[in-house]
Amino acid sequence: MTTVLYTIPSLAMFSLLLPVYGLSETLVIAGLVLYSLTLLVRNILAGLRAVPEDTRQAARGMGYGPIRLLLTVELPLALPAAMAGLRIATVSAVSLATVGAIVGFGGLGNLIYSGMNTYFKAQVLTASVLCVVIAVLADLLLLGVQRLLTPWTRAARA
Repeated sequence: MTTVLYTIPSLAMFSLLLPVYGLSETLVIAGLVLYSLTLLVRNILAGLRAVPEDTRQAARGMGYGPIRLLLTVELPLALPAAMAGLRIATVSAVSLATVGAIVGFGGLGNLIYSGMNTYFKAQVLTASVLCVVIAVLADLLLLGVQRLLTPWTRAARA
């Protein structure tokens, strides 16, 4: 279901959500959440599917129940894939937030949108560069968090 939502172009998504939320910040936030949901669900499921069956069987043999198995074995091993999905969703949300300017709630997208109709193109360039900087900084921050939460992935590469 989430994959179907992701195939809808962002402007069409805002148009579909307009009768539900009206022209508001909630309209843009709902669209961003729906797009991010697809990326997060896909990566979390991919991470959980990548947990070796031998590891699951060993945990069950040690007496782990389904909840304990999920929380202490499967989720920690799926964390790198989940964090990758979070990083992609964050960068995607930063870029898609600028599209919210079409409905009047786009943050830096408002500067880009209003600058397109003037001869002051530095405004468009500045807002565009700031969007890129915010996306890169958010990605680097989440990469740092991922490295802190998954020290075993660094040890495997060394």
